[in-house]
Formats: sequence, structure tokens, C-alpha cells
Amino acid sequence: MEVFGLDVGGSGIKGAPVDTETGALTGERTRIKTPQPATPEAIVRTAGRVVRESGWDGPVGCGFPAVIKDGIVHTAANIDDSAIGFDLGGALERELGATVGVVNDADAAGLAEMRWGAGRDADGVVLMLTLGTGIGTSLFVGGRLIPNTELGHIEIQGQDAEHRAADGARKQENLNWEQYAERLDEYLHKIEDLLWPDLIVVGGGISKKAEKFFPHLTARTEIVTAKMRNEAGIAGAALAGIPDKEAVKVAE
Repeated sequence: MEVFGLDVGGSGIKGAPVDTETGALTGERTRIKTPQPATPEAIVRTAGRVVRESGWDGPVGCGFPAVIKDGIVHTAANIDDSAIGFDLGGALERELGATVGVVNDADAAGLAEMRWGAGRDADGVVLMLTLGTGIGTSLFVGGRLIPNTELGHIEIQGQDAEHRAADGARKQENLNWEQYAERLDEYLHKIEDLLWPDLIVVGGGISKKAEKFFPHLTARTEIVTAKMRNEAGIAGAALAGIPDKEAVKVAE
């Protein structure tokens, strides 16, 4: 079936219709800048514009940069604090007049990679890392999502891990690739000691330059780059919008 996937980011809100069997985008992507301030009401209005400008009328799935439980926002790292406690799912349904499923944006990307990308044939414990301004994480056990993991915020040397090992930290501190790999490796070893994953999938824009830093990593776990690239957020969000949710394996 087709579902419209919405990917809400700090700089832009983008979306497209998605074939939920193949993960392919079946129409052009529409993108509108994220409103400033990024209040939840303004985000809902802008998301509505993205869907309407695409000419879509049907179910919608939305990936959102926050912990999401039953459609309600529980954190606000890169959005306005007024989003905490906001019923995003309900507001989007009222705005669009359609059924809407909402999921954490990193979980959306992970769902796409597990269904169609680098984790497709993986079993056991799989961790996806989205390395960008921060570190987004999605965790799967036996193909089932453990939702809303915030493993980019574990403490390393008295700091949030993402403040040391995200791509944003590399750029801000002007680290060379070997220096950055040492930071990321430190994080990966900590994660390994906590979770003992069977596979780690690395996504985010920096994954296109994996050959620059992968060779310097010493983690024991197999590490691969994400395959869905820029389409992961939209395609994975669409899975959350499947009305009966049968196609999405989510841990209860």
C-alpha cells in the first residue's frame, strides 16, 4: 500500500508518498523550511502544507525528533520546549483529516534500514546510529524495534556522548578523520560493553565518507554503512502510518 511519509527536521519538513512494500518513493519529495520558532502548532501547520502541496489524500506516517509515546511528544532537544506534552498525532490527524502514525525520527530511519536496507537480513541485536548534529539511535532485537532509545546521550568522560562523537562535534572542533575515529571508537566500545550488538549500521551524511574513518575503528562488532541514505527518514516514517501496523515490528 501507499502511505505518505513525513520527516520533520530542525531545518526542513519534507515528505513524499511511499510504497510500503518496496520502500520506494512514488512521487516527488516536497520540502518546506521548518518554521522558527519551531512551536508544535507551527510544525503541524507546515507539515499540513507539505502533504497538501503533494496532492496527497490518505494515511500519513511522521518521523519526529523527540521521544514519542502514543503520539505524544516527551522531549524537545532541537525543537521548542512547548512541544513537551503535545499530542502531535492528534493534532496532525485534525489538520489533515486522515489517520496519522508518529514515530521518533531515528526509529523511522532504523525501520527503513531493517526492512529494506543494511539490516534487512540481520538477526539478533542490531543498532543503527545516525551521526549528524547529534547521535540518533534505533535498537532492534530479533527484528523488533525497542522504541525511543536515547543512546547518544550516554555519558563519556563526563560529557554527553554526542557532544564528543557526533559529526557535529567533528566539524565544530575541526577534528581530522583519525581524531574523529578515535572519538567514535570510544563511543562504540562503550555501547558494545552495554549491549553486545551483532551489527551496527552507521547512517547520516557522514556515512558517505565511511572510507575516511571506518579503517581506524577497532570495535569488535561488524559495522556497515546505511543503504537508504536520504530516503530512510521518509520511508521509515511511512511504515508508522500503516493503519493496522502489521507491517511494522514494534516491541510491545
